[in-house]
Amino acid sequence: MFDHVKFGVSDYAASKAFFLKALEPLGVAVVWEGPLGVELSPKGKASLCLYQTEEKPAHLHLAFMAENRQQVEAFYRAALEAGGKDNGGPGLRPHYHANYYAAFVTGPDGHNIEVVCHEPEAVSL
Repeated sequence: MFDHVKFGVSDYAASKAFFLKALEPLGVAVVWEGPLGVELSPKGKASLCLYQTEEKPAHLHLAFMAENRQQVEAFYRAALEAGGKDNGGPGLRPHYHANYYAAFVTGPDGHNIEVVCHEPEAVSL
């Protein structure tokens, strides 16, 4: 878990739109926006901060925590609709641990964006 992650992006508007749409299933919205960039967060939890820069940032992997596997799947669909590129569809990654259920996309600046649920699959009664 992180408090916040901040990084520069080459196209502020495209990156802001991408992350808002892709992370909407996780409850992410704009918390603050000003001359220093934008802060995105789900209801006061850890935040993602973006700012415009001409420098190409180094490779970055961001992993967001999902409450359930349905959120992982919803993130993946929303991220692709927002222009993300597939980097590993929703599924178990047992080489990490038995309940590691994640999806990966590549964002507008080539960052590896992951949403992961560590909980076992919910059982319907």
